[in-house]
Amino acid sequence: MNSETAARAPAPPDRGAELADLYREHWLALVRLAVLLVGDRESAEDVVQDVFSRLHGKRPDALSLAYVRACVLNGSRSVLRRRGVAARAAAPGPSGEPVDSAETAALLGESRQEMLSALSRLPRRQREVLVLRYYLDLPDADIARMTRVRESTVRSTASRALDRLQRELGGQA
Repeated sequence: MNSETAARAPAPPDRGAELADLYREHWLALVRLAVLLVGDRESAEDVVQDVFSRLHGKRPDALSLAYVRACVLNGSRSVLRRRGVAARAAAPGPSGEPVDSAETAALLGESRQEMLSALSRLPRRQREVLVLRYYLDLPDADIARMTRVRESTVRSTASRALDRLQRELGGQA
């Protein structure tokens, strides 16, 4: 290839810029997704930051929003797994409830805090399905792909989760 041909060839896309754009456009929504899954903003921000740092230098096909959401979901699962291991290893405390920071508690209204608390008590799969369905407005087919279950399982899991939330919140859900 001579210098004239090289000058006319389109430049390869800047993957760093694509990743930066994805980060700027979707960071807040991804953090909110992770908060709903892990229960606190600090851990959620860590999950999202870790996902983007791992994506740096990855293949171009890894830069889709769906892939990043799946990574955030998996990162949130890892946080919850580590918490479970730590909780089993630690001596039992006065209550099994997670303690939110004062800032987080102040930012959340009482009813929202009650809903988040009830959501955090759901089994992992039920919590994930509700968050993906009602927070991200994803169709059952996408949820099934992300969670690696059948669509019918997504529907039945969502139904059971909503019934449980309704019982826990006294019919306010």
